[in-house]
Amino acid sequence: MKKILCSKNKITNIFLACILVFVFTFSVIQMKQENQTISTSNTALSNKKIEWGIRRKDNHEQPDLGSVNQDMMEKYNGICMGNKEQKYVYLTFDNGYEAGYTEKILEVLKKNNVPATFFLTAHYINTQPELVKRMIEEGHIIGNHTVNHKSMPEIDNETIKKEVMDLHTAVYQKFGYEMKYIRPPKGEYSERTLAYTNTLGYKTVMWSFAYDDWDEAKQGREAYGKKKILDNVHNGEVILLHGTSKDNSNILDECIRNIKEMGYEFRSLDEFVK
Repeated sequence: MKKILCSKNKITNIFLACILVFVFTFSVIQMKQENQTISTSNTALSNKKIEWGIRRKDNHEQPDLGSVNQDMMEKYNGICMGNKEQKYVYLTFDNGYEAGYTEKILEVLKKNNVPATFFLTAHYINTQPELVKRMIEEGHIIGNHTVNHKSMPEIDNETIKKEVMDLHTAVYQKFGYEMKYIRPPKGEYSERTLAYTNTLGYKTVMWSFAYDDWDEAKQGREAYGKKKILDNVHNGEVILLHGTSKDNSNILDECIRNIKEMGYEFRSLDEFVK
Protein backbone atom coordinates (compact mmCIF):
# COMPACT_ATOMS: atom_id res chain seq x y z
CA MET A 1 0.00 0.00 0.00
CA LYS A 2 2.82 2.39 0.91
CA LYS A 3 4.55 1.63 -2.40
CA ILE A 4 1.35 2.51 -4.31
CA LEU A 5 0.99 5.80 -2.43
CA CYS A 6 4.64 6.65 -3.09
CA SER A 7 4.18 5.93 -6.79
CA LYS A 8 1.09 8.13 -6.90
CA ASN A 9 2.95 10.94 -5.12
CA LYS A 10 5.85 10.68 -7.58
CA ILE A 11 3.47 10.83 -10.52
CA THR A 12 1.71 13.84 -9.00
CA ASN A 13 5.01 15.64 -8.38
CA ILE A 14 6.20 14.92 -11.91
CA PHE A 15 2.88 16.19 -13.29
CA LEU A 16 3.11 19.42 -11.24
CA ALA A 17 6.71 19.92 -12.29
CA CYS A 18 5.71 19.57 -15.95
CA ILE A 19 2.99 22.17 -15.48
CA LEU A 20 5.46 24.60 -13.85
CA VAL A 21 7.97 24.07 -16.67
CA PHE A 22 5.24 24.67 -19.25
CA VAL A 23 4.04 27.87 -17.51
CA PHE A 24 7.60 29.18 -17.16
CA THR A 25 8.44 28.40 -20.80
CA PHE A 26 5.23 30.06 -22.00
CA SER A 27 5.99 33.17 -19.92
CA VAL A 28 9.52 33.43 -21.32
CA ILE A 29 8.25 33.07 -24.89
CA GLN A 30 5.58 35.70 -24.26
CA MET A 31 8.15 38.13 -22.77
CA LYS A 32 10.43 37.59 -25.76
CA GLN A 33 7.54 38.26 -28.12
CA GLU A 34 6.65 41.46 -26.23
CA ASN A 35 10.29 42.60 -26.31
CA GLN A 36 10.44 41.91 -30.03
CA THR A 37 7.31 43.99 -30.52
CA ILE A 38 8.80 46.87 -28.55
CA SER A 39 12.08 46.57 -30.45
CA THR A 40 10.26 46.44 -33.77
CA SER A 41 8.18 49.45 -32.76
CA ASN A 42 11.29 51.47 -31.88
CA THR A 43 13.25 50.53 -34.98
CA ALA A 44 10.26 51.42 -37.15
CA LEU A 45 10.81 55.07 -36.20
CA SER A 46 13.56 56.94 -37.99
CA ASN A 47 16.61 57.94 -35.98
CA LYS A 48 17.86 60.30 -38.68
CA LYS A 49 19.25 63.35 -36.91
CA ILE A 50 17.25 66.51 -37.57
CA GLU A 51 18.80 69.86 -36.71
CA TRP A 52 16.32 72.57 -35.85
CA GLY A 53 16.51 75.47 -38.30
CA ILE A 54 14.62 78.66 -39.14
CA ARG A 55 14.30 80.70 -42.32
CA ARG A 56 13.41 84.20 -41.17
CA LYS A 57 10.96 86.45 -43.00
CA ASP A 58 10.58 90.23 -43.08
CA ASN A 59 7.81 92.47 -41.74
CA HIS A 60 7.27 90.43 -38.56
CA GLU A 61 5.82 87.46 -40.45
CA GLN A 62 6.11 83.98 -39.00
CA PRO A 63 9.33 82.28 -40.18
CA ASP A 64 9.56 79.11 -42.25
CA LEU A 65 10.48 76.29 -39.90
CA GLY A 66 10.71 73.72 -42.68
CA SER A 67 8.18 71.03 -43.53
CA VAL A 68 10.05 68.24 -41.71
CA ASN A 69 10.30 70.21 -38.47
CA GLN A 70 6.67 71.28 -38.60
CA ASP A 71 5.39 67.81 -39.48
CA MET A 72 7.36 66.16 -36.67
CA MET A 73 6.27 68.68 -34.07
CA GLU A 74 2.66 68.42 -35.16
CA LYS A 75 2.73 64.62 -35.12
CA TYR A 76 4.19 64.46 -31.62
CA ASN A 77 2.31 67.43 -30.16
CA GLY A 78 5.38 69.61 -29.64
CA ILE A 79 5.62 73.38 -29.26
CA CYS A 80 7.58 75.51 -31.71
CA MET A 81 5.39 78.40 -32.89
CA GLY A 82 1.93 79.51 -31.84
CA ASN A 83 -1.20 80.87 -33.47
CA LYS A 84 -0.45 83.22 -36.37
CA GLU A 85 -3.49 85.38 -35.65
CA GLN A 86 -2.75 86.11 -31.99
CA LYS A 87 -0.06 88.58 -30.89
CA TYR A 88 1.25 86.24 -28.20
CA VAL A 89 4.95 85.59 -27.60
CA TYR A 90 6.59 83.03 -25.33
CA LEU A 91 9.98 83.73 -23.74
CA THR A 92 12.38 80.86 -23.05
CA PHE A 93 15.98 80.64 -21.86
CA ASP A 94 18.55 77.87 -22.11
CA ASN A 95 20.84 77.74 -19.06
CA GLY A 96 23.49 75.06 -19.24
CA TYR A 97 25.57 76.87 -16.63
CA GLU A 98 25.55 80.14 -14.72
CA ALA A 99 27.65 82.97 -16.15
CA GLY A 100 26.56 85.58 -13.62
CA TYR A 101 23.63 87.18 -15.48
CA THR A 102 20.54 85.23 -14.45
CA GLU A 103 19.86 87.26 -11.32
CA LYS A 104 19.64 90.42 -13.41
CA ILE A 105 17.42 88.62 -15.95
CA LEU A 106 15.07 87.55 -13.16
CA GLU A 107 14.90 91.12 -11.85
CA VAL A 108 13.94 92.38 -15.32
CA LEU A 109 11.27 89.71 -15.72
CA LYS A 110 9.80 90.52 -12.32
CA LYS A 111 9.84 94.27 -13.00
CA ASN A 112 7.97 93.78 -16.29
CA ASN A 113 5.67 91.00 -15.03
CA VAL A 114 6.83 88.63 -17.77
CA PRO A 115 6.75 84.82 -17.36
CA ALA A 116 9.56 82.73 -18.82
CA THR A 117 10.66 79.13 -19.13
CA PHE A 118 14.21 78.18 -18.13
CA PHE A 119 15.58 74.94 -19.61
CA LEU A 120 18.22 73.70 -17.17
CA THR A 121 20.89 71.00 -17.09
CA ALA A 122 21.99 68.97 -14.06
CA HIS A 123 25.07 71.18 -13.69
CA TYR A 124 22.86 74.23 -13.29
CA ILE A 125 20.50 72.48 -10.86
CA ASN A 126 23.42 71.30 -8.72
CA THR A 127 25.40 74.54 -8.67
CA GLN A 128 22.62 77.17 -8.56
CA PRO A 129 19.86 75.84 -6.28
CA GLU A 130 18.98 79.32 -4.95
CA LEU A 131 18.43 80.70 -8.45
CA VAL A 132 16.34 77.67 -9.41
CA LYS A 133 14.27 78.12 -6.26
CA ARG A 134 13.79 81.79 -7.12
CA MET A 135 12.67 80.93 -10.66
CA ILE A 136 10.00 78.62 -9.27
CA GLU A 137 8.88 80.99 -6.52
CA GLU A 138 8.51 83.87 -9.01
CA GLY A 139 6.21 81.83 -11.22
CA HIS A 140 8.55 80.78 -14.00
CA ILE A 141 8.58 77.32 -15.59
CA ILE A 142 11.55 75.00 -15.17
CA GLY A 143 12.19 72.83 -18.23
CA ASN A 144 14.36 69.75 -18.73
CA HIS A 145 17.55 70.24 -20.78
CA THR A 146 18.87 66.80 -19.70
CA VAL A 147 21.65 65.86 -17.31
CA ASN A 148 24.67 66.12 -19.61
CA HIS A 149 23.41 67.98 -22.71
CA LYS A 150 24.01 65.05 -25.08
CA SER A 151 22.66 64.91 -28.62
CA MET A 152 19.64 62.63 -28.29
CA PRO A 153 19.84 60.87 -31.68
CA GLU A 154 23.35 59.72 -30.71
CA ILE A 155 22.22 57.83 -27.60
CA ASP A 156 19.86 54.88 -27.09
CA ASN A 157 16.51 54.97 -25.33
CA GLU A 158 17.85 53.73 -22.01
CA THR A 159 20.44 56.52 -21.96
CA ILE A 160 17.80 59.07 -22.93
CA LYS A 161 15.64 57.84 -20.06
CA LYS A 162 18.52 58.26 -17.63
CA GLU A 163 19.42 61.72 -18.99
CA VAL A 164 15.82 62.93 -18.67
CA MET A 165 14.47 61.13 -15.64
CA ASP A 166 17.54 61.50 -13.40
CA LEU A 167 17.16 65.27 -13.78
CA HIS A 168 13.40 65.02 -13.34
CA THR A 169 13.88 63.16 -10.06
CA ALA A 170 16.57 65.54 -8.81
CA VAL A 171 14.40 68.61 -9.41
CA TYR A 172 11.43 66.97 -7.72
CA GLN A 173 13.47 65.91 -4.70
CA LYS A 174 15.22 69.29 -4.31
CA PHE A 175 12.32 71.63 -5.04
CA GLY A 176 9.10 69.59 -5.03
CA TYR A 177 8.66 70.66 -8.66
CA GLU A 178 7.65 68.31 -11.48
CA MET A 179 8.91 69.24 -14.94
CA LYS A 180 6.88 68.56 -18.10
CA TYR A 181 8.63 70.44 -20.92
CA ILE A 182 11.87 69.37 -22.57
CA ARG A 183 14.20 71.07 -25.03
CA PRO A 184 16.52 68.66 -26.87
CA PRO A 185 20.17 69.62 -26.38
CA LYS A 186 21.74 71.41 -29.37
CA GLY A 187 18.33 71.47 -31.06
CA GLU A 188 19.03 67.95 -32.38
CA TYR A 189 16.33 65.30 -32.44
CA SER A 190 14.87 62.44 -34.46
CA GLU A 191 11.44 60.90 -34.76
CA ARG A 192 12.58 58.16 -32.40
CA THR A 193 13.67 60.62 -29.71
CA LEU A 194 10.50 62.72 -30.01
CA ALA A 195 8.32 59.65 -29.64
CA TYR A 196 10.35 58.29 -26.75
CA THR A 197 10.46 61.49 -24.67
CA ASN A 198 6.68 61.67 -25.12
CA THR A 199 6.41 58.28 -23.39
CA LEU A 200 8.35 59.78 -20.46
CA GLY A 201 5.58 62.35 -20.02
CA TYR A 202 7.37 65.26 -21.70
CA LYS A 203 6.30 67.80 -24.31
CA THR A 204 9.10 68.94 -26.63
CA VAL A 205 9.64 72.70 -26.96
CA MET A 206 11.65 74.17 -29.84
CA TRP A 207 11.64 77.81 -30.99
CA SER A 208 10.78 80.19 -33.82
CA PHE A 209 13.46 82.75 -33.02
CA ALA A 210 17.06 82.51 -31.85
CA TYR A 211 20.33 84.25 -32.62
CA ASP A 212 24.02 83.70 -31.90
CA ASP A 213 23.85 84.96 -28.33
CA TRP A 214 25.30 81.78 -26.84
CA ASP A 215 28.89 82.56 -27.88
CA GLU A 216 30.68 84.29 -24.99
CA ALA A 217 33.34 85.45 -27.44
CA LYS A 218 30.69 87.45 -29.32
CA GLN A 219 29.43 89.64 -26.49
CA GLY A 220 29.58 93.44 -26.56
CA ARG A 221 27.15 93.63 -29.49
CA GLU A 222 24.10 94.97 -27.70
CA ALA A 223 22.82 97.01 -30.67
CA TYR A 224 23.14 93.92 -32.87
CA GLY A 225 21.28 91.71 -30.40
CA LYS A 226 18.50 94.22 -29.84
CA LYS A 227 17.98 94.66 -33.59
CA LYS A 228 17.87 90.90 -34.15
CA ILE A 229 15.27 90.44 -31.43
CA LEU A 230 13.03 93.38 -32.33
CA ASP A 231 13.19 92.97 -36.11
CA ASN A 232 11.98 89.37 -35.87
CA VAL A 233 9.09 89.59 -33.41
CA HIS A 234 6.07 87.72 -34.81
CA ASN A 235 2.74 86.27 -33.74
CA GLY A 236 3.08 83.05 -31.79
CA GLU A 237 6.82 83.50 -31.40
CA VAL A 238 8.72 81.13 -29.14
CA ILE A 239 11.82 83.14 -28.28
CA LEU A 240 15.04 81.33 -27.40
CA LEU A 241 17.65 83.37 -25.53
CA HIS A 242 20.66 82.15 -23.57
CA GLY A 243 21.05 83.19 -19.96
CA THR A 244 24.83 83.02 -20.40
CA SER A 245 24.78 86.17 -22.55
CA LYS A 246 25.80 89.43 -20.92
CA ASP A 247 24.27 91.31 -23.86
CA ASN A 248 20.90 89.66 -23.24
CA SER A 249 20.93 90.71 -19.60
CA ASN A 250 21.62 94.30 -20.62
CA ILE A 251 19.09 94.62 -23.46
CA LEU A 252 16.28 92.46 -22.10
CA ASP A 253 14.42 95.26 -20.30
CA GLU A 254 14.32 97.52 -23.35
CA CYS A 255 13.40 94.64 -25.67
CA ILE A 256 10.50 93.57 -23.46
CA ARG A 257 9.15 97.12 -23.25
CA ASN A 258 9.46 97.60 -27.02
CA ILE A 259 7.77 94.29 -27.77
CA LYS A 260 4.88 95.22 -25.49
CA GLU A 261 4.64 98.64 -27.17
CA MET A 262 4.31 96.81 -30.49
CA GLY A 263 1.13 95.24 -29.14
CA TYR A 264 2.45 91.80 -28.19
CA GLU A 265 1.59 89.95 -24.98
CA PHE A 266 4.10 87.73 -23.18
CA ARG A 267 2.52 84.44 -22.17
CA SER A 268 3.58 81.34 -20.28
CA LEU A 269 4.03 78.04 -22.13
CA ASP A 270 1.21 76.75 -19.96
CA GLU A 271 -1.02 79.22 -21.86
CA PHE A 272 0.29 78.26 -25.29
CA VAL A 273 -2.18 78.77 -28.14
CA LYS A 274 -1.67 76.84 -31.38
